[in-house]
Amino acid sequence: MAAVACGSLSLSGADQQRASTSARSAFAAGSSGPLRVAHSQQGLQQRQQQQRRRQQRAAVAQSGASTAAPPSTPVVPAGPGGRGPTYDPSAPLSPSKVLFTDIELPLYDPAEQTVFDVVVVGSGPSGLAVADRVAAAGFQVLIVDPNPRAPWVNNYGVWIDEFELMGLADCLDVTWDRAVVHLDATPEGKRYLSRPYGRVDRPKLKRRLLERCLAAGVRFYEAKAQRVRHGGGRSTLELDGGVQVSGSLVVDATGHSRKLVEFDKPFNPGYQGAYGIVVEVESHPFELDTMLFMDWRDDHLDAFPDIKERNAQLPTFLYAMPFSPTKIFLEETSLVARPIIPFPELKLRLEKRMQHLGIKVLSVEEEEFCAIPMGGCLPARPQRVIGVGGTAGMVHPSTGYMVSRVLGAAPLVADAIIDQLSSVSDKATDSHLGRAPRSEAEADAMAAAVWAAMWPVQRLRQREFFEFGMEVLLKLDLAETREFFAAFFSLSSYHWHGFLSSRLSFISLIGFGLSLFAKSSNAARLNLLQKGLPGLIVMLSRLATLK
Repeated sequence: MAAVACGSLSLSGADQQRASTSARSAFAAGSSGPLRVAHSQQGLQQRQQQQRRRQQRAAVAQSGASTAAPPSTPVVPAGPGGRGPTYDPSAPLSPSKVLFTDIELPLYDPAEQTVFDVVVVGSGPSGLAVADRVAAAGFQVLIVDPNPRAPWVNNYGVWIDEFELMGLADCLDVTWDRAVVHLDATPEGKRYLSRPYGRVDRPKLKRRLLERCLAAGVRFYEAKAQRVRHGGGRSTLELDGGVQVSGSLVVDATGHSRKLVEFDKPFNPGYQGAYGIVVEVESHPFELDTMLFMDWRDDHLDAFPDIKERNAQLPTFLYAMPFSPTKIFLEETSLVARPIIPFPELKLRLEKRMQHLGIKVLSVEEEEFCAIPMGGCLPARPQRVIGVGGTAGMVHPSTGYMVSRVLGAAPLVADAIIDQLSSVSDKATDSHLGRAPRSEAEADAMAAAVWAAMWPVQRLRQREFFEFGMEVLLKLDLAETREFFAAFFSLSSYHWHGFLSSRLSFISLIGFGLSLFAKSSNAARLNLLQKGLPGLIVMLSRLATLK
C-alpha cells in the first residue's frame, strides 16, 4: 500500500508535483560513507501519546530548515508550497526539455478561431488518453500544454497484472517476479509478495499516447492556461500572452495543481512525501528478481537516537527497484502525513540507510522530490470544467497509487464525453445540428453527466472507505504501522490485491476490514478501535448523504 507512491505513483499533468533533477558529483562523495474497553488511565495515556506526536510533528517540521543533508542539487524545498525544489532546466529529465524531437506536433493557430469540441489542459497520462479516445470518435480536440513533448519525470511503478489488463505490458522497461516487505529486522518480519511488479518505460508510454493522439487528429497549442470563463454554451480558456481558445467542454488534466477545477470545501489532504534517486553504485545487497516494496526496519538508526525517535513517531520506509548489480532506484517514503515530512529529513534518513547497507554511490542519474496529496475533498460536482486524473481526486487516498487507475478510467471519462457531445444530434429531427451544446443549460447538463459517470455512488462509497483508511494511517506510529501491515499482508490475495488496485466494491471493502481486524493481534485490534472509531463515525455520516 505504500511504495505505491512516489517512485511509483504520482501523476503528472501540465504542472507536476514532483521534480527529477540531475544531481552533482558532490552527492557521491557525501554518500559513501482478550480485548476490553479502555479505562480512564488508558485514555490519559492515549492523550499523552497524541500530545507527544503533535510535538514530534512540530520538531520534524522545524528540522526541515536546519537538518544537515548531504550535498547534491538543492534539497531545501524551494518550489510551490515548499514541497520540492524548483525545476533544474539543465537536468536530463527537466520538464523544460523536448524529449521527442522526431515528433512534429500539429500546432493550432489561434487566428483560425476554431471552436473545439473538447479542450484538454495538460499532457500527462490521463490528458493524452482522454484526448486520443475522444478525437478517435470524430471530435475536434485541442491539447493545451506549455511543453507536450517534455519527459515525464516521475518513476511510475505498477503491478504488472494492471498494465496487462490495459494492453500496456510492453510499456514496462524493468520487471520483477515478486516483491518483498520488511516489517522489522527479524526473519519473521520478512514477507514475500507473489505479485509481479514493474517500472513503467516513461518515454515509450508517452510516445505511444502522443502518437495515438496524432493519428486521431488531436491538435496542440503550447501555452499555460490561466483561467476559464463560460457563456453561450461554450467555455473560453485564457492562455499566456492573452491568447484565447474555445471549446464545448474543457478537461482539466493538470494533475495536483488543480488549475481550473473549483472546490466548494477546504482542501485538507494528507501528503505522501518521498525523496528518491536513481544511482550507479559499487554494489548493493538487494535481490535482482525482487522489488523492495516496503522496508520498515530502523536498525540503521541505532547510532542516531534523535533521528530514530523522530522515525518512531513519524515513520518512513525504503522503496527500492534494483535494475542491475550496480544500478538501483532508492526512495525514502512517508506513507502519509499531515503536514508533509520535509525533504531534508527524508533525504537524511535515506543517507543513513545507505551508509548502514554499505551502498557507495558512483553517480546519480535522477533525483526526485515527491509530494502527493492524498484524500481531501473532491472537486465541486457538478461543474463545467471536467477534471481527470489527480485533478479529479483519483489518487488512492490510502496508498498514493494512481497511474493505473487514471489510465483505466480514461476510456470511461472519454466515452461519457462522447455520449454527451453526440446526444445533441441523436434524434432524427436534430441530425442536421452540430454536435455542440446550444445553451448554457445544455452545456451544464453535459458536464454534470460526465462527472456522474466518473464518480458514481459506488465509487464515492469506495473512496470514503479509502479516506477512512488514510485517517487511521495518519495516527499510527512505527510500531503500530508494523502491526497494521503484518495483518494487511496476511490477508488473502483477493483482499490485499483488490485494495491496492481499487478493485473492491464497498461491500467487499467491508469484508476486507473485518478480515483485517480478525488477522490483527489483540493489541492491534484495540488500537484500531481507539484510533479508527472517530473516522468510522465520520465515514458513516458521509455515506448517509450519498445519492
